[in-house]
Amino acid sequence: MSTGLKDAISKKIPEMQSEVKDIREKHGNKVLGTCTVTQAYGGMRSVKCMTYETSLLDPIEGIRFRGYTIPECQDKLPKAKGGSEPLPESLLWLLLTGDIPTNKQIDELRKDLGKRSELPKGVIKVIDSLPKSMHPMTQLSIGTLALQQDSVMASAYNKGTTKNKYWEHYLEDTLTLVARLPEVAARIYANKFKGGKMTPSNPSLDMGANYAKMMGYDDPEFHDLMRLYLVIHSDHEGGNVSAHAIKLVGSALSDPYYSTSAGLNGLAGPLHGLANQEVLRWIKGVKSDLKGQEPTTENLTELCWNQLNSGKVIPGYGHAVLRKTDPRYVCQREFALKHLPNDAMFKLVSKLYEVVPKVLEEQGKVKNPWPNVDAHSGVLLQYYGVVEEDYYTVMFGVSRAIGALANLVWDRALGLPIERPKSMTTGAIRKLLEAESA
Repeated sequence: MSTGLKDAISKKIPEMQSEVKDIREKHGNKVLGTCTVTQAYGGMRSVKCMTYETSLLDPIEGIRFRGYTIPECQDKLPKAKGGSEPLPESLLWLLLTGDIPTNKQIDELRKDLGKRSELPKGVIKVIDSLPKSMHPMTQLSIGTLALQQDSVMASAYNKGTTKNKYWEHYLEDTLTLVARLPEVAARIYANKFKGGKMTPSNPSLDMGANYAKMMGYDDPEFHDLMRLYLVIHSDHEGGNVSAHAIKLVGSALSDPYYSTSAGLNGLAGPLHGLANQEVLRWIKGVKSDLKGQEPTTENLTELCWNQLNSGKVIPGYGHAVLRKTDPRYVCQREFALKHLPNDAMFKLVSKLYEVVPKVLEEQGKVKNPWPNVDAHSGVLLQYYGVVEEDYYTVMFGVSRAIGALANLVWDRALGLPIERPKSMTTGAIRKLLEAESA
């Protein structure tokens, strides 16, 4: 293992344990929030009922990774030689330790991940045997479970490890899984879309560049986009489906492989990780409806109203927490302005950015009319040749593992118990309300 990383985490743990203990002892009965009947029926939106250490989502500022905004991460985190976007490995270090790493620390971590990255032959055989008709996300979940045979946590638990060692075992599994997921994902891409042809892994490269090259893409610009993509999709606090699934399943001491597979299954849902491909399909539909016309405020406004009046939503706009333009959208827009300013699809996305919020504000049914991360990512991937829309969520899954597993290590370091919230039946709710009103 990268001893520098393990030591950095180890030094943080006693202080964090002490802080949590102090808060619980002094403020254990403090109410963080309430849960209304509407929230109970409405997906528990905004109910403050869990801790999650690696990121925090502010309705106005957007996501902060260990206190750093996306622009700050782009500025401060180490980059590849010749690249302009932060290395995913550097974000992993930040999420695990809370500190901005040095180039030397990232070089050491990258070497460690490279040593871990080789897939067992049995796992390769499992992935290669999967039906080509199987959805890529199903294959990714199966591939993740196939890797579970090497779980350090599962083996150590069976041998009687102690609770204070759990975080170390979870860290081992996290680093190995994060190191191996790009090749699992690239192999799935090759098998399903490229006739089984895959560029061999080059562990000396950074995660983003190696993943892109294994998929068959040699353009340095796309390598930078892959780095950005893996960074900005990695974490979005703990209440979203994939992150919460990983946290929830991990709370049962299911190892990171089992937990990540659960999170990937949640990410595959149309209301979560499939959103970016649905946005792209809608944008393509808008382009088709324009019938060769240049997109203007007038014709796009008309098409947006047609979409809403037909009972459909405009995908890629709005967010459960955010109340302004998603910073993850902004950084992708800046990437596009730098590298593909004249691309027709990007111009259409830019014009929609001007039109859609005004239409949604006029409609008055949404709290946040601004674009989210999904409103842009598909267009960028298409530009560089990744046109297989069913694969986009796989890339999201490789990224999300970085953030959710970093938090899972801290859940074990802090000794958090198994999750077990209370549920109520509709009858029980009615009985409670009747008793309160009597």
